[in-house]
Amino acid sequence: MSIGKLYGKIIPNVTIESSGSEGLSITRVDGQVIFVKYGVPGDRVDIRLFAKKKKVLFAEIENIIEPSENRTEPFCSHFGVCGGCKWQQMDYATQLYWKNKQVVDAFERLGKVECAEWMPIIGAPNQSHYRNKLEYAFSNKRWLLHNEVVDENDHLNAAGFHIAGRFDKILDIDTCHLQDNLGNDIRIFIKNYGLANGLSFYDIKAQNGFLRNVIIRNTTLGQWMVIMIVGEENQMAIDGLMTALGERFNEITSLVYGINTKVNDTIYDVELITFKGQDFVEEQLEGLKYRIRPKSFFQTNSHQALNLYKITREFAGLTGKELVYDLYCGAGSISLFVAKHAAKVFGIESVPQAIEDANENAKNNGITNVEFTVGDMRFELNDTFIAKTGKPDVVITDPPRAGMHPQVVEQLLKMSPQKIVYVSCNPATQARDLAILSEKYSLLKTCPVDMFPQTHHVENVTLLQLK
Repeated sequence: MSIGKLYGKIIPNVTIESSGSEGLSITRVDGQVIFVKYGVPGDRVDIRLFAKKKKVLFAEIENIIEPSENRTEPFCSHFGVCGGCKWQQMDYATQLYWKNKQVVDAFERLGKVECAEWMPIIGAPNQSHYRNKLEYAFSNKRWLLHNEVVDENDHLNAAGFHIAGRFDKILDIDTCHLQDNLGNDIRIFIKNYGLANGLSFYDIKAQNGFLRNVIIRNTTLGQWMVIMIVGEENQMAIDGLMTALGERFNEITSLVYGINTKVNDTIYDVELITFKGQDFVEEQLEGLKYRIRPKSFFQTNSHQALNLYKITREFAGLTGKELVYDLYCGAGSISLFVAKHAAKVFGIESVPQAIEDANENAKNNGITNVEFTVGDMRFELNDTFIAKTGKPDVVITDPPRAGMHPQVVEQLLKMSPQKIVYVSCNPATQARDLAILSEKYSLLKTCPVDMFPQTHHVENVTLLQLK
């Protein structure tokens, strides 16, 4: 019987063969590839088909006949519903294996590029409580769990994460293991305060309600920032909530709020007001202190950020004489990290707030050989900029998940620096760009870094040398 006729039914006794994209596992039946949720390579299972997209079949595990030797018991009670940590059922060594293979497959199959040296993936010392930033949403329509029954006296208010594929539903989170537990205490306090004081929870469809989002940041220096976003202009309610938060949690060193009445949740165009404490928190990496403001980007795994930057600097091979470009530099984290080993560093970034942070961090750390420019990389990295600053010896590039714009890749080929260190959070788009750059460059080294344990995501650093 064909797979098509089995759609929506159980397929018994199949073996999970490998791990695929987006954290899904892979099996094959009659030559047909099927992506399976929450499988572990080596599992022998019964599966149920539940979706088909562009001739690709998706299934979930109905029954585990024989678990893989690499299967573990998920530690989070929300596993399988939250969707945030899709690999908790897989032991960490196996996670690292498949992350490393993801990079190799992207390079060899997608980009068809060869690497002279594959360095072992750098695993994270902490597989939980590793994030320094989490954002939670509030909703008056929480996601109901399987077989959950509610009556008219039950409230449906929630504080947690969006359900994948359901923008209007929020899973009420009891405990999230991604951040220090104080983050859970803060979120639950806000929720309970709202319930006790009759504050409305946000209605995503109606676009109204008071409690909307909270962003919680912390650093290895023990500093905490809470950014409370409300959906209504009610200063009395804001003052009451913020005062209560400040009094309850002495650990909060930066207490900030904003009023967002827009359709989207982004806060980049929302005025943020410091209610108590400083308007920043500080992180320290190898003696450098970085001030992180409410809208600033900083790597969300501080311990692994240090390893990522060390590998980047090692690949750059700086002697103190080089002119360096840092493309997509953000708040200048990498620029400042490599500056003392270079003659001059020029950073380019499109977000003005990030460049303000970069300049302030340079000043606070006494670094004078860096210069930052605001602009769209496609247009800023041009012949005029190169003529003004000088041709770089080394280019460090850390683009977003979409990779570099074709115009940027073209300009890199045109100016032909001796070395390019390419940092990426998406091996597929990185491989695409490397395939184009291979016209002039040899791929010498690649080193994956695991920034996000329990997920399929992986960061990757690659060294290219001019042929």
